[in-house]
Parts: sequence; structure tokens; C-alpha cells
Amino acid sequence: MKILEFHRDDASDRVTVTCADREVSVHSHCGYCRHCAGVRVGKRTIPTPQRQALSGVRQGGNPDENLLNAAMMFNTLVRDGTAIECEDDAGEGFSSMYGR
Repeated sequence: MKILEFHRDDASDRVTVTCADREVSVHSHCGYCRHCAGVRVGKRTIPTPQRQALSGVRQGGNPDENLLNAAMMFNTLVRDGTAIECEDDAGEGFSSMYGR
């Protein structure tokens, strides 16, 4: 497990991390990556809400509403957080959690 520190651009409200030797947006990449384990807020790591929502979809929940709520919660965690916990120890980079 590795920790990817946030790089904030306050002028554009953009938050990035260094993933597989390139800068990627936390909002458009990490939130939808199967390697993202959670967001570090203070001394705690909060699990990625999208993982929970996706498991709820597989169990027959309301997919649209659950995924939308999970994305909004993830954005809130990123706003308050300092880093991403990433399970990509092999350096593979982004891998969609929605693909196979």
C-alpha cells in the first residue's frame, strides 16, 4: 500500500497525485480506479465510497443514486483530505473499477 500526497492548485480547485510517473486528477482518475483504497483525512483513512456503492449495485441496489452519492462523498473527502491510499504496488497506474 502506498500513499499518494495531494498536489493542490488553488486557482483552479484541481487536485492531482503522481500515479505511474504522471500527474493525474484525483477526481477523474482515483475515484474510479480499482487501486484506490481510501482518502486520508487527518490521521484516518476513509474507504473509497465508490467501492461500497459498486458492491451495493451488484446486490441489486439503486445504481444511479448510489453512485452519484458516492461520487459526491468522495469529492467531500478529497476537499478535506491530504492523500490517497493506493493499492497499486506494481506501478500499473489507472485501472477502472467498472471494467473486468
